[in-house]
Amino acid sequence: MPNKTCTIDKLVTIPKEVEKVLSGGKTASRRNGIYADVGEIMELQGEKFKVEAVYPQYLGDITDEDAVKEGYADLESYQQAILSIHPGMRWSPKMRVWVHEYTSVH
Repeated sequence: MPNKTCTIDKLVTIPKEVEKVLSGGKTASRRNGIYADVGEIMELQGEKFKVEAVYPQYLGDITDEDAVKEGYADLESYQQAILSIHPGMRWSPKMRVWVHEYTSVH
């Protein structure tokens, strides 16, 4: 596994996305690099979430089920959200991203 390219505190920063994590509606984040190692703890508004898995995935392999884990109804709505956050980005099926899956720590 490559070294981290960012820190866990940057994994989920958009307020709407933070709310999805806090409500349990978002359990994964895809980034262009590794933001956390397995076992690391992310803290959002005093709540803790443990990173359970980190693995690569191509944009072309993302499914509706993956989009639901990201907090969206389906792949189409996830794609639209990502493209609106990153102006000028194209959805390239061969682009590799890193999936970070996490669960709430009680």
